[in-house]
Amino acid sequence: MSKTDLTKSTAAVRIFDAEEMRRALRRIGHEIIERNRDLSALILAGIPARGVDLATRIAAEIETIEKVRVATGVIDVSMHRDDHGKRGGVPVVRASQLPLPLEGRTVVIVDDVLFTGRTCRAAMDALGSFGRPSCIQLAALVDRGHRELPIRPDFVGKNLPTARGERVRVRLQETDGEPDCVWLEKG
Repeated sequence: MSKTDLTKSTAAVRIFDAEEMRRALRRIGHEIIERNRDLSALILAGIPARGVDLATRIAAEIETIEKVRVATGVIDVSMHRDDHGKRGGVPVVRASQLPLPLEGRTVVIVDDVLFTGRTCRAAMDALGSFGRPSCIQLAALVDRGHRELPIRPDFVGKNLPTARGERVRVRLQETDGEPDCVWLEKG
């Protein structure tokens, strides 16, 4: 659903505009800095598609704040998911690209929306294929609850309690060709 469709829908509520999203990502960057003193050992690994762009933006915020370049990467979860039959269709597999080795480093998994926790679990499984980081942390732009696994984000832009039938739609200029925004679609 495009932004135009969302704005026409009376059942959609805007959660973030571009400026609010920028502030949330800057705050996440500050929190990552506070928790991780050795930024040279840090990797921000985005989950495709939007998590990759968010990881890049957070890394840029950290670089602006601390004047230190933070490594970024891509962690594809397609073949590590446990719900292939429920999602419908053939999974789109993208190449994982991580700065190696992972040993002795902290990896922050970055995703746009945290829901059941299954995508994060799949990301941790995928990371295991590349090595064993000393620590794994999780950053999500939106945490909407409804966890099915004991997973929680270390860094979150917004906690957004939702009903199960609602959907959170994140739009990013880089990924969607639309202005940055987050919408909540009501049942």
